[in-house]
Amino acid sequence: MGKSTERYETARRELLVRLLAAGAFAQVPVALAAPSLGRVPRRLPPGRSIYSLRGQVLVDGQRATEATHIDSGATVDTGPDSSVTFVVGADAFILREKSRLHLKGSAPTFITLLRVATGALLSVFGHGRKRVDTVTATVGIRGTGLYVESAPDRSYVCTCYGTTEIATIDDPAIEETIHSTHHTAPRYVLAPGSSSRIVPAPFIDHTDLELMLLENLVGRTTPFSLFDESYGRQRRY
Repeated sequence: MGKSTERYETARRELLVRLLAAGAFAQVPVALAAPSLGRVPRRLPPGRSIYSLRGQVLVDGQRATEATHIDSGATVDTGPDSSVTFVVGADAFILREKSRLHLKGSAPTFITLLRVATGALLSVFGHGRKRVDTVTATVGIRGTGLYVESAPDRSYVCTCYGTTEIATIDDPAIEETIHSTHHTAPRYVLAPGSSSRIVPAPFIDHTDLELMLLENLVGRTTPFSLFDESYGRQRRY
């Protein structure tokens, strides 16, 4: 077994332990983080897009199943109390309830643009420049973990790790570059008319456990470990 395979298997085992313990953390719904605790998260096989879904999930207007394929031209909608965890190429996502996501790309498995029209999206991305647009923000990303929520009056943007370039969608001159190792600088991006447009925000509504799950689905690991002594208290759960 090569070193990279060893690292991946170690991280996968760590994630399974955390999934099995998830019930001890009040803010980690077991059904969301791991639809089946007996199912070890691993890289999805070629040709498969959806890892798990619950409730009403539509892909291009059609009711989705775990066999549904999602590519870079798709539109994904979730209803109340619904979510979907899926992969497109080297990128992986959790789309929360009451959300609409439009995908565009230069190839079926390579996304270049994501539009979060409403709702919330947690993402991990492979190599290559990409952009995420919400109602009020545009976010340029490179190999990043990212969580966004999109509403008419403001967007929430957390650079979980990596580098992002955040700007207001109506005025690219209002911008900020974030270099983050571990949820360093969440931001709200406010609608026009606000005195300040990009402002500090708290850490909300996503977990390191979910990021580990997503990275496992595309054969990678997060740049942090929940078992690292330097990680500190489990304050994100």
